[in-house]
Amino acid sequence: AVTVQECLELQLLEVEMLLSMFPKKGEINLDEDAVPCVQRYLRNTGGVLPPQLQYSIAVDVGEAKVKVELQVQLPHLYPHVAPQLFARSNALHRQQQLQLNAGLASYISSLDSGELCVCEAVQWVKDNSLPYLENSKSSSESVSEETAAKETLHRMWIYSHHIYRQELRKKIFDCARKLNLTGFCLTGKPGVICVEGLQKYCEEFWRDIRYPNWKHISCKHVENIETEGSIDNIRLFHTFEDLQFEAHGDYGLRNDYHMDLGQFLEFLKQHQSGHIFQLLFGVEGKLAD
Repeated sequence: AVTVQECLELQLLEVEMLLSMFPKKGEINLDEDAVPCVQRYLRNTGGVLPPQLQYSIAVDVGEAKVKVELQVQLPHLYPHVAPQLFARSNALHRQQQLQLNAGLASYISSLDSGELCVCEAVQWVKDNSLPYLENSKSSSESVSEETAAKETLHRMWIYSHHIYRQELRKKIFDCARKLNLTGFCLTGKPGVICVEGLQKYCEEFWRDIRYPNWKHISCKHVENIETEGSIDNIRLFHTFEDLQFEAHGDYGLRNDYHMDLGQFLEFLKQHQSGHIFQLLFGVEGKLAD
């Protein structure tokens, strides 16, 4: 049986290889503390697992070099567990984007289990995105210019008493990716979800995750920001992140653990959202000196 340590070492090797393949600024979007966090765990195994590695890669497609972003999230046991991959582009309508990702998922499932495959996924996106982009362009040309004047970014801040169950977390992440929403899900007690994107997709996400019987959940705050250009230019988050901080409490059968809200406040401030802390919890957030 493979160990988490062996898998994380392979993940770091793959990240190093990708950084050498995409050396220019902006080609790979990777949190600066992500790799050091994994390295610290590997030096001192036995502690709390590091957050899953997440990053995005900007892939140039075709002669026009249209940007297609490949979002990557790696389970701790990748490559022996499949990675979570999602390709998105401003040049794609939702339907073409879903078709592109269905093709990508089919390709990844055809590869040998246990092999690193993000590089292969990047190459697949580079080689196979053009038909979807052309279909998207031809369908958008039939839409009048008047309908594409202004866009509004919708951002929802959702509070729950707790978020623990794996099947619920999977539903949250699958739904956010399907609807091209960015943001995060903070697991534990309390649970917090932020989604941002087009209003109709945020509202569809809210309907889907609440139904049928999630009682202890509420939408605490909504932001609408109008922009002349693409809403992607004003997003606070580049991907939909799996947010996990140092926890306190019982890791036993009840899974009743509380997240470190100081670390969460610091995360919010890094994303220009420190004011949200009081809206979520009713108290002003203060960082320790």
